[in-house]
Amino acid sequence: MKVLSVASEIYPLIKTGGLADVAGALPLALQKQGVATRTLVPGHPAVMKALQAPVLSLQYEDLLGVRAEILEAEVAGLKLLVLNAPDLFDRAGGPYLDQNGKDYGDNWLRFAALSRAGADIAQGRLPDWQPDLVHVHDWQTGLVPAYLRYDAAPAVPSVMTIHNIAFQGNFGREIFPRLGLPPHAFDLEGVEYYGQVGYLKAGIQTAWAVSTVSPSYAEEILTPEFGMGLEGLLNRRASDLHGIVNGIDTDVWDPQADTSIAKNYAAGDLKTRPANKRAVEAQFGLVEDDGPLFCVISRLTWQKGMDLVAQLADDMVAQGARLAVLGSGDADLVGALQAAAARHPGRIGIAVTYNEPLSHLMQAGCDAILIPSRFEPCGLTQLYGLRYGCVPVVSRTGGLNDTVIDANPAALAAKSATGVSFGPVTLDSMRRAVRRAIRLYHDPKTWLQIQKQGMKSDVSWEKSAAIYADLYSSLLPKGSH
Repeated sequence: MKVLSVASEIYPLIKTGGLADVAGALPLALQKQGVATRTLVPGHPAVMKALQAPVLSLQYEDLLGVRAEILEAEVAGLKLLVLNAPDLFDRAGGPYLDQNGKDYGDNWLRFAALSRAGADIAQGRLPDWQPDLVHVHDWQTGLVPAYLRYDAAPAVPSVMTIHNIAFQGNFGREIFPRLGLPPHAFDLEGVEYYGQVGYLKAGIQTAWAVSTVSPSYAEEILTPEFGMGLEGLLNRRASDLHGIVNGIDTDVWDPQADTSIAKNYAAGDLKTRPANKRAVEAQFGLVEDDGPLFCVISRLTWQKGMDLVAQLADDMVAQGARLAVLGSGDADLVGALQAAAARHPGRIGIAVTYNEPLSHLMQAGCDAILIPSRFEPCGLTQLYGLRYGCVPVVSRTGGLNDTVIDANPAALAAKSATGVSFGPVTLDSMRRAVRRAIRLYHDPKTWLQIQKQGMKSDVSWEKSAAIYADLYSSLLPKGSH
């Protein structure tokens, strides 16, 4: 089976979050299911730099008003199709934001062009390859299924994956004439969304199937609290909605072979793991002691519950814990966390940056990872934590709920607990969870049992890739595969 994946970022070339990890890992996992994937990505500077001897496959004199070309290349085992359009993607900022942290004013055009190219490839515009199905990710690629629906061409099956419904790609109606869609596409059954053009809405409306990144999140987004205005449409499409939990690349994330950590270790023997704790303490300027070391590896935003972490910091220190924070985000929350670090030198450390190797070291060296998200479609940091024996302390929402087994008395008795979970997402509830985690930590035998049980969890892509392969097959004409 041949599948075209379309994504705005892909690990290891360019990453702002979990979408890149999925776009990079799922194609490799699908190979074992007999699915051959090629991934279309924008020609961001980091992507162009990584290409070795790319092959020109398709040229555009006019792709929604810009010159562009499709290059084929292979990087890190991934078969890539790169949309090289310097006018759109050769920029000094990030994939979506300029150097001042503001959305590019032409994001609507950048990702419409990516979607138009994706639809063209799906319909056989490349000289030597045509996919059986298209899998698109998040609002940046939401127009691919819309173009496929409105083009006068044979139907191509499509799957739209929602990684985070909070990001919807809504733009003023004045852009519509420039998208190259027929006038009747600006309609409730098409791309129109409350008088605007909604890219994510268009994808949900027109894709053959919709998936999201955990079973719990698939249920949550059917409600007003989590659906962010799209719950009505999602309920109408509920029979086509699939919750498939993300996995992680267990070769990249492997404590036995990870070159980013101070000392390797295995699930069956954690005796060398404390060397990583010493390394984290050194990195963050924390005092060495035998108390629990918590970490946060996250975007520092309200969605991620970082205001609660800032409010709880003093209490954590009073309970004998320490805290290492890695991430960047809202200036007010960064300031609140930096203020906590200033109040407690040697007990709280913060690195306001994105640092992939350091995130590996923290998972290998910290005792527990705090993830108090108000909503979390899947979450990957808790999966890394399980893999590395860094016990997740999580809110009971979305994928966090699906992947972490709370250390309640029944789970502890059955030796099935893998972390600590709490709800609702309030300061009191989180305080109780953190205190419970600290109590468990001070019972070394129980804590080791929780760590080892977490490390036994299957966090790989294997099961989920098989579910995706089945979903793809269900959309293809009977007998074609």
